[in-house]
Amino acid sequence: MITTYSCKKSDSNSGNTAQVSMHLADDPANYDHVYLDVQQIGVTMSGSSEIILTPIRPGVYDILKFRNNLDTLLLRASLPVGTINQIRLILGTNNSVVVSGVSYPLSTPSAQESGVKLNINQTFAANGSYDVWIDFDAGKSILQTGNGAYKMKPVMRAYCSTTIGKIKGYVLPLNAMATVYAINGTDTASAIPDAIDGFFVFNGLTTATYQIWVNPGIPGFQAYFQSNVQVTYGVETNLGTITLIP
Repeated sequence: MITTYSCKKSDSNSGNTAQVSMHLADDPANYDHVYLDVQQIGVTMSGSSEIILTPIRPGVYDILKFRNNLDTLLLRASLPVGTINQIRLILGTNNSVVVSGVSYPLSTPSAQESGVKLNINQTFAANGSYDVWIDFDAGKSILQTGNGAYKMKPVMRAYCSTTIGKIKGYVLPLNAMATVYAINGTDTASAIPDAIDGFFVFNGLTTATYQIWVNPGIPGFQAYFQSNVQVTYGVETNLGTITLIP
C-alpha cells in the first residue's frame, strides 16, 4: 500500500507528527550542467506503508548549482513520528548532461521504474523539526559509454541535520583548478573549490577520521595531503587556507 501526500498537507493530529524539510544538494563534477528531473519522493517509516511526497516544484533541477554548502528546498511535509528507514527519489525522463556546450540525454531506466533508494536511519520525535538532504554525486553517477553518449547510474546519499559532520576550507591559487577529496576507507567525497574565493565544504560526513587530498587540475602544482582530520557530528572542522606549491 502506498499513501500519497502533498508537501503542503497538514495533519490535524500534530502531536503524532514531525515537520520535515527535504533539500537537494550535489557532490560536483566537471560538467557544464547536470539536469535532474525530480518528480516524487517516497518515504518509508519503520512498520508503515510508503508515503509518496510531491516536491514544491516537480521538474528539472540543475544540480551543479547546489554545491559548497548550497542546496535547494524540495519539500516540507508533516510526517508520522518514528524512524525513517528509506527515501526513494523518483525521477522523470528529462535528465541530461551538458559537456563542453553540448547536451546529451541521460538514460536512467532503473530510476524511472522503481526510484533511487537511499537508506537513512533517523528517528523523528513528536512536534520536532528536521532537515534531510539528498546528496547527488554527479561525478560517480554519470558515465560515458563507448559510443560517446552518456548514461546515469545515480549514486546518492541521504543525511539528516542531527547526524551531520562538516569539513571546510579554502584552496589557493584559484588557477590551480583543484579538486578536493575527503577519504575515509573506501568512502570518498569530492568538492570543487569556488572559482571566486576557493571555498569548499563537505557536508553530511559520518563521524570518522579522514584524509584530505587536494589534486591540482593542471600541471605545475604539487598535490596536497593531510591525514588524521577528525569529523564529529555537530562540529564544523575548519582546515583554513590550503596553498598549493608550484
